[in-house]
Amino acid sequence: MFANTDWYLYNFRLSLAKKLRGKGHEVIFLSPHGEYGERIIQEGFRWDVAPMSRRGMNPVKELRFLLWLNRWMDKVSPDVVHSFTIKSAIYGSLIARTTKVSARVNAVAGLGYIFTSQHIRARLLRPVVRNLMRVALTGRNSRLILQNPDDVNVFKKASIVKPDHIRLIMSSGVDCERFKCVDRSQRHGQPVRVLMTARLLWDKGVAEFVGAARMLKAQLGEQIEFVLAGSPDPGNPASVTEEEVKSWVAEGIVTWLGHVDNFHMPELMSSADIFVLPSYYGEGLPRTLIEAGACGLPLVTTDIPGCREAVNRPGENGIIVSIRDEKSLADAILLLHQDRDLRERLGKAALEHVQRNFDEKIVLSRTIEVYRELI
Repeated sequence: MFANTDWYLYNFRLSLAKKLRGKGHEVIFLSPHGEYGERIIQEGFRWDVAPMSRRGMNPVKELRFLLWLNRWMDKVSPDVVHSFTIKSAIYGSLIARTTKVSARVNAVAGLGYIFTSQHIRARLLRPVVRNLMRVALTGRNSRLILQNPDDVNVFKKASIVKPDHIRLIMSSGVDCERFKCVDRSQRHGQPVRVLMTARLLWDKGVAEFVGAARMLKAQLGEQIEFVLAGSPDPGNPASVTEEEVKSWVAEGIVTWLGHVDNFHMPELMSSADIFVLPSYYGEGLPRTLIEAGACGLPLVTTDIPGCREAVNRPGENGIIVSIRDEKSLADAILLLHQDRDLRERLGKAALEHVQRNFDEKIVLSRTIEVYRELI
């Protein structure tokens, strides 16, 4: 399993690795160095450090890494290489192809910065990356896993991968035994707590969350509380700065928790009354939305690929708002603030939707079936 961060592998793919190990297979994690690597090792898995830069574009350094990856893969000789995110998918598949790995599986959750940003650098790189994907992700023993129907259509129209080599697996799954619905009756009489958890990127809708909080705090005062969990991502050009977040805290608009480990996420979700994710761009299928749904929280999100799969019946299992529209977001939150019965009804429907479609057991089984197609 190859990804551009050890954080991703630990938080999103550890369950898959455990499932494979339970079936008698050996799993090796490969990623750049990070603090989660030691946790992977503590779970009993091998973790190798890849000298890769997440967003590096120096041709000499990138070629040097490809040569390193070729030597590593030739030495390890894996049966399956499963790569995550666009850069890892391209590099992992190219090298797996040259070293004649039996099966190449690539998972792309959302189209990422290169395909969604209008920044000049992203627009210049787009055709280059698209052509590299056509070379890397094709082949008889290759499969591409996507998380929502919109991304499937994009890849089909772009003729990047043969349609019959694409597999739709909705989300990376949620452990419904860890993320459980709780009785929130004890919170009656307390401020309604609105939670957003995400990497602190502008395209996650952080500005709209803060704008809606500013409006509603002015209107409702201590009757409502806004909690932001997540940390800036300096490696991403769309990252919010820590100084900006601290200014919102000083203004009294939000409570900022910083990064919250996945281990503590069920407890955090259980402490909230409403969950919000006002993203701008395609999200694959956001894990935080389905974790919140599994905890019985009413969901407020935007009408974009991935998010609309989490709230597939607006008004019944969540509320859909316009992108880049803090007033629309504030109105939805205010509606839920004023109507406790509506919160409970939407939260119950979100829970049922998650259990039926996004339970981790379903996702793991379907992912392993992709391996079986190829080996």
